[in-house]
Amino acid sequence: MILKTFGWSFAVTALGLVAAVFYGGWTGFGIVAILSILEISLSFDNAVVNAGILKKMSAFWQKIFLTIGVLIAVFGMRLVFPVVIVAISAKIGPIDAVDLALNDKDQYQQLVTDAHPSIAAFGGMFLLMIFLDFIFEDRDIKWLGWLERPLAKLGKVDMLSVCIALIVLMISAMTFATNAHQHGGAHVDKAQTVLISGIAGLITYMIVGGLSGYFEDKLEEEEEREHEEEEEAQRTGKKKPAIVLAGQAAFFMFLYLEVLDASFSFDGVIGAFAITNDIVLMALGLGIGAMYVRSLTVYLVRQGTLDDYVYLEHGAHYAIGALAAILLVTIQYEIHEVITGLVGVVLIAWSFWSSVRRNRALAAAEGKATASDEKTEVSSGV
Repeated sequence: MILKTFGWSFAVTALGLVAAVFYGGWTGFGIVAILSILEISLSFDNAVVNAGILKKMSAFWQKIFLTIGVLIAVFGMRLVFPVVIVAISAKIGPIDAVDLALNDKDQYQQLVTDAHPSIAAFGGMFLLMIFLDFIFEDRDIKWLGWLERPLAKLGKVDMLSVCIALIVLMISAMTFATNAHQHGGAHVDKAQTVLISGIAGLITYMIVGGLSGYFEDKLEEEEEREHEEEEEAQRTGKKKPAIVLAGQAAFFMFLYLEVLDASFSFDGVIGAFAITNDIVLMALGLGIGAMYVRSLTVYLVRQGTLDDYVYLEHGAHYAIGALAAILLVTIQYEIHEVITGLVGVVLIAWSFWSSVRRNRALAAAEGKATASDEKTEVSSGV
């Protein structure tokens, strides 16, 4: 079962890590490994959401999502998107960006270093919005209740996430401009670029979120209509063909999944810039991670165990918040790549262990309740 589901992921991992060693030595190997783990940890909630929707779809649409969807997710968002970001930020063509990355690493590194403040501002704002919208939402299951309960109450204030994000962006841009001025003013003009890039990140998040919400509403409408048609068919005895009943809803599911998957992949792609500026290592690491996310989606669908580890989604979003903070700090200051990569891994591991402890506590409580009931029955019998 495991080999069948994760076979392609294992193969891509082996090829990717070997390519990383040839390209960047053991340092490249380590960066690709960290990026792979980061992508998997950040996208675990993506796999859970995908599986929850995918299990409702027919085998045909599942296959479409897991074939065409892989091309879009791996080659589109994880490979092409980083090149586009670098090309736009450095004001060069995508072909030139790839050529520089492969043939003139020093010049490419300099271009990316110069463009890093705008990349960090765009990515930091996008990730920050994902994190803020998560922690300000009132959820039935809370991981760090002492923190999440008051934040959920604050979340009832309209547009609070946007206001906080804009305040953080203004502070980051002003700090960058002040420090640049104190050191001779060479980068004062880039403060405006940081501000514009951050606003662009905010707008991108709102557009992607709006599209996801639109397709989600369409999906709910189609499912409701489908349910009504099934009930009508049962009353009249004229059963509508199943392929027609499932087809329209499945099509909207597919569109919704692709937009949702794209929005989730932004955090991995943007977060990767906090670890490395090398698009080759980035592409290898994110590509490996994306393959595991797809395999994990299939595994969750086939096993049907989506709710076993309830705090993992929380851990992933706290990791996103940490990456957002790191990116915004790196506008002005350097942070070691290892620290950046390990923050997400530690938070995911912590949330996983918390989930395991919760499951054990619930199982123990259920066992005690069952024992108490049996004792009561025995006493009543006597």
